[in-house]
Amino acid sequence: MNILVLGSTGFIGRNLSNMLENYSEEDFPNWPDLYELGDSGQTLNVTGASLSTGVDLRNYEQVADLINNVKPDIIYNLASHGGSLHYVKEKAAEVINDNIQMTLNLYRAINSSGKDSKIIQPFSNCSYPGFSDVQKEDAWLAGPVHDSIFSFGNSKRTIYYLSKCYEMQYGIKTVNLLLPNTYGPGDSVDPNHTHALNGMIIRMLKAKKAGDSEFVVWGTGSPVREWCYVDDFSRSLIAANTFDSMVEPANIGQNKGHSIAESAKLVKKACGFEGEIVFDTSYPDGAPTKILSDEKTSHNFPNLKFFDHEQGIRNTVKYYEDKV
Repeated sequence: MNILVLGSTGFIGRNLSNMLENYSEEDFPNWPDLYELGDSGQTLNVTGASLSTGVDLRNYEQVADLINNVKPDIIYNLASHGGSLHYVKEKAAEVINDNIQMTLNLYRAINSSGKDSKIIQPFSNCSYPGFSDVQKEDAWLAGPVHDSIFSFGNSKRTIYYLSKCYEMQYGIKTVNLLLPNTYGPGDSVDPNHTHALNGMIIRMLKAKKAGDSEFVVWGTGSPVREWCYVDDFSRSLIAANTFDSMVEPANIGQNKGHSIAESAKLVKKACGFEGEIVFDTSYPDGAPTKILSDEKTSHNFPNLKFFDHEQGIRNTVKYYEDKV
């Protein structure tokens, strides 16, 4: 089985590639019946591609050559242009253009190749309506995304439309997933290009090393967010292989969240920071609540077990301690 991971040098891509390359029944004793990868003695041939490996997914010819050379059975489309709230607003045109162009090139190349490849791709839950509370799949497109992530959220919605149209006309199979904000070891050390919770951990570790008496949290601290530990993210992508096609996106949700202030306190404890946490309300909060309903998750992915949030923060702090 040939597996192609696009965005393989990114945070999720590296984690997923490592998990696939080390897949065995001994490592994941509860998974083989569900996930089916490696059944019947199949060998998993994992190929990674990203700008860092010399493949510009914005270039159609390069994408077409990649598909023709790898002949993938499964493609994990993790290539994405994103960043902090401030970054995706400042670079709004580039963000939406790059994300749509990369995916359009992918679908065109698969169709031209004649290969029966299946695409598995995650969408951030920021693509839900900005006013949503507990986010349920049936209401995914029931209103506009929040203004703070206009470019990124709408690029993911457009990718959904692409996947649906290419299935309608050409029968290309896609499994779309909706996931919350990710955190964990292995992300960037740049707070502007890392995921939100990792960015907070990086900044607090720097504050501790600098001997700061205060740590500033951007915004009021009141927004509630659901967080997905990086290993859980990769496991859900592997689990998605059991579906032949699922264009209408399915949540990977826990129906549970933490306020930014609560997470900041957990980060403070894990870092051993002794200063005071203060809130800079001049920064926008973003959507007030983003929690994914787990109603369909428990049905679609009954074997998924989610990592403890506090332990995940401790693991992430440990990863960054000697890197910032």
